[in-house]
Amino acid sequence: MTDEFIQPLLAWYDENKRILPWRDKHNAYYTWVSEIMLQQTRVEAVKPYFERFIRELPDIRDLAACPEEKLLKLWEGLGYYSRVRNMQLAAREMVEKYNGRLPEDFSLLISLKGIGSYTAGAIASIAYGIPVPAVDGNVFRVVTRMTEDSEDITRPAFRKKTESALQEIIPKDRPGDFNQAMMELGAVVCVPNG
Repeated sequence: MTDEFIQPLLAWYDENKRILPWRDKHNAYYTWVSEIMLQQTRVEAVKPYFERFIRELPDIRDLAACPEEKLLKLWEGLGYYSRVRNMQLAAREMVEKYNGRLPEDFSLLISLKGIGSYTAGAIASIAYGIPVPAVDGNVFRVVTRMTEDSEDITRPAFRKKTESALQEIIPKDRPGDFNQAMMELGAVVCVPNG
């Protein structure tokens, strides 16, 4: 992969990005909540859940202290309840270790319950401007089509290869926008079976 597509990609993103309630807020908590909600769920379906969740639990300390019954009620309809339970465990750890904040360090983020390399990359790059890739299914699709790579994207080795290639070219001045642009391109233009 070369970096020649970065400027056209970012220009396209600046012009075409969707308005989302968690986007352009530079709020690590919003990024984290939205990314967990978006796992296995469409963006349009997530919007009202996100807004209600943030209204009821506006920060990490509120999430950490929330009674389980209320937490599960807020999540009701999104499914995969282990996701929100893991979020609460991670929130409690952040209250204990990081003064109720998401750490500004990729390796610390990835050590938290329920946060994998994709989510850690999204939080680090979008909220904190750290140049690390955030590789999800949309990004895999964009990369494989750009590189004409027909390798099996479910293999861990392919994830590693893709993350390494993107790490080499991710722009230091706009890593969050780059990652969001790749995700956006995969979600709205470079769609499955498209």
